[in-house]
Amino acid sequence: MFRVAQEIEFCYGHRLLNYEGKCRFLHGHNGKAVIHLEGEHLDERGMLVDFSDIKKTVANWIDAELDHRMILHEKDPCIDFFQQQREPICVIPENPTAENIAKMIYRYTKSQDFPVVQVSLWETFKSYATYSE
Repeated sequence: MFRVAQEIEFCYGHRLLNYEGKCRFLHGHNGKAVIHLEGEHLDERGMLVDFSDIKKTVANWIDAELDHRMILHEKDPCIDFFQQQREPICVIPENPTAENIAKMIYRYTKSQDFPVVQVSLWETFKSYATYSE
C-alpha cells in the first residue's frame, strides 16, 4: 500500500454556536490541512498522485473557498452583517469546528477523484481534528 500526504496552510476565522467557551466569539486561526491519499498501485510515472495535482485542485479550492474567510454556521446571525460589508464568508450547514472543516475538505478532495483516506485539520500547533470514512 502506498500513502502520500500534502500539507496545505491557510488562514480562516470562525466562531461556534451553542458553545460556552472562548470559541463562541469571532476569532481566527492559522490552520493547516493535511491530506492523506492511499492506493495499491502507482501510475506509469511511479506515483500514487502527483503532488502538483493536489496543489492545483485541493489547495486552489481551499485558497478560493476557505482562506481568509469567516467560516460560519448557516444560522449564525453575523452572516447578514458580513454580507452587507462584502466580507468573504463561507457558510456551512453545521458548526464550523475543526472536525467539520476537516470533513468538508475530505469530501471535496474525494469529489475530485483523489484516493483520499484521511484529512486532518490543525487548528493550532497543538490541536487537530481528523476525518475519514
